[in-house]
Amino acid sequence: MTTTPARIIGLTGGIATGKSTVARILEQHGIPVADADQLARQALALGSPIRERVLQRYGAGIQTQAGDLDRGRLGQIVFADPTERVWLEEQIHPFVKTQLQLFLQEQTGKGSPTVCLMIPLLFEAGMEDWVNEIWVVTCTPEQQRQRLSQRDPLTIDQIEARIASQWPLAEKIRRAHVVLDNSGSLSELQRQVQQALTIAPPQWVG
Repeated sequence: MTTTPARIIGLTGGIATGKSTVARILEQHGIPVADADQLARQALALGSPIRERVLQRYGAGIQTQAGDLDRGRLGQIVFADPTERVWLEEQIHPFVKTQLQLFLQEQTGKGSPTVCLMIPLLFEAGMEDWVNEIWVVTCTPEQQRQRLSQRDPLTIDQIEARIASQWPLAEKIRRAHVVLDNSGSLSELQRQVQQALTIAPPQWVG
């Protein structure tokens, strides 16, 4: 794939480790961010062909009474069955990749020197070659589980299933250019981001 801005940051990490917080800090520094999770939600928007395929597969039970997609119910299905998770990702990922390509093209046209692709499944989806710098956000396992339980009404088993569906955080850290420790204060995280932005990344060797 040919790009684009000189510096393309691939922002990833474990679920509920604080990727969105880092993304907001980057935006405060004037760096454009494309959020793969937000694009995935767009893929399932009302009237989209992907949404229709999902409804055909899982039925009206994954809709609320108001006709909205019940993401909690859909999550219960796909995180309980790896086969279903793979099927859903196969529907959504092509749309997300197309939108990320359009984002990069747009930012190239604007002359943006640095951009960020926030892709939670960067490694799992084999998208390392989309970026030239990988940032991994981490925190303690206890914080990760606590933050996830505060964010979503999940049982302990559901929390563990979501964490287990991703690569181990230790493996992501091993492959990172930059590791951001989000186990402390917001100001400490901001300091780490600022420092990372001033340091040229080493050559990534996989």
